[in-house]
Amino acid sequence: MVFGMSLMVGSSPFGHRPAGVFNRSIGDPKGLIYFEDSPRRIRGLFAGETVVDSRRVKLLHEHRHLPVYYFPEADVRRELLEPGERATTCPYKGAASHWSLRVGERFAESAAWSYQNPIEGARFLVGYLAFYWDALDEWLEEDEPAIVHPRDPYHRVDILDTSRHVKVTLEGEVLAETRRSKVLFETGLPPRWYIPPEDVRSELLVESEHSTGCAYKGFASYWSVRVGGFEEEDLVWTYRQPRREAEPIAGMLAFFNERVDLEIDGELQERPRTQWSRVRRRVLS
Repeated sequence: MVFGMSLMVGSSPFGHRPAGVFNRSIGDPKGLIYFEDSPRRIRGLFAGETVVDSRRVKLLHEHRHLPVYYFPEADVRRELLEPGERATTCPYKGAASHWSLRVGERFAESAAWSYQNPIEGARFLVGYLAFYWDALDEWLEEDEPAIVHPRDPYHRVDILDTSRHVKVTLEGEVLAETRRSKVLFETGLPPRWYIPPEDVRSELLVESEHSTGCAYKGFASYWSVRVGGFEEEDLVWTYRQPRREAEPIAGMLAFFNERVDLEIDGELQERPRTQWSRVRRRVLS
């Protein structure tokens, strides 16, 4: 599963549930597109071959979508592409042509797309081509691996030490309590309180096979929590080997604020409403 936020998603300014207010109406952001230069060199690899290598990348932001890299056609190995069978139409961009990718014996159907004749208002897309992220084997930003999806330049992740008293309970059962947490502030998301494992009741945790990827933090592993005759699934997570920017939370545990009772300095926090609010509970026999 992919987790991510951006300028156009969730509670971000142009998302579908912005957390703040504007001083004037901006109208319906549905279909809003923002196309801008990216200063980063981006490379994509497939079957050991570099399929795209560009220093002239564009980043497309679209309402309710994660950002997408668009590459000048001259920076793409067009000899590796052939017309794909897929056909799609976007009401805000027009009809897309799809391209399949073939390198030796490896083949990826409809791995890329382009708008050769976009609608009025999206003419800036002519001459550019984009790839489905998972169609390629590897992506590089400069010389470092890029994971999950393109990173949004307007997305921040700040990790701060805090001595605030953090207490996590579920159905009256204390799951964790600490004054040694780190709080992670991330664009468009509720604050996440990362707790040392020594301050979490590990006997209540059950390791899960669930995992997720975050372009900014890395790959997360999960635990479920067993209390009161039921199991709350995938409630706790950790980044065992986070990306460099998130190294301070390595090995620490966080709970979904949306599904537990979280007290900060004795004050019960309102449960935020996000895509993770849905309770995933299994009754134990």
